[in-house]
Amino acid sequence: MPIEILRQYSVFLPNKPGILSKFLKIFHDNNVNIAGISSEISDDSGVVRIVLEGGDKLSSLITSAGHTTIETAILSVQLPDKPGQLQIISEILGQAGINMSTIYGTAIPGGKTRLLLTVNNIEKAKAVLDSSPLANDL
Repeated sequence: MPIEILRQYSVFLPNKPGILSKFLKIFHDNNVNIAGISSEISDDSGVVRIVLEGGDKLSSLITSAGHTTIETAILSVQLPDKPGQLQIISEILGQAGINMSTIYGTAIPGGKTRLLLTVNNIEKAKAVLDSSPLANDL
């Protein structure tokens, strides 16, 4: 079960056609892979949460393009795509007193699942998942 600590960048963008494409071009132009993305939209604006691979400090790409960003650590957990995986992860973390505040991810049927988790203690969460006997069931 590969577990990494990545960086999530939360960026406020206007809710207008073409804005997301322009924002994503920053990463395309700099050969930065996007590990995950989610958004929450209200009437005229939204928050895009984007998880990037390729280093701890990519916020300068975002800020140099004129965007304000909030950077947080996030766990990337890769699992087999089969029933019960998220329940096992949440049980391991819950038993250790670790709270998950944000979760998103995707799966390819018959393949792998990648979960992206923000937690209240990222180092402890990684250590607990790395050493848990329940993780052998994943």
